[in-house]
Amino acid sequence: MFQRKLSIEIVAADGAARACPLKGLDSFAMRNFTNDAVFDDTLPIGDGVMEAGHRVPVERLRLAMEDWLRRKGYLADGEGVRVTEVGA
Repeated sequence: MFQRKLSIEIVAADGAARACPLKGLDSFAMRNFTNDAVFDDTLPIGDGVMEAGHRVPVERLRLAMEDWLRRKGYLADGEGVRVTEVGA
């Protein structure tokens, strides 16, 4: 189910990036706020690292995570989320 490893970073307006805290990833993964079952195939495993199945669309995940993390206060004004596939 979790064949891909994803890097999840918070990116500041100046381009500086830091790993998304595990607490934020857990918050996203443990709540079905999107009512979209495709995100059920995600598993946070550490700061800035998530495993995911092949059916999880990376850009849709990025947009949903950015929205969630912003609403929960993990993102400041001008910050965004970068999701990068780093391997299997």
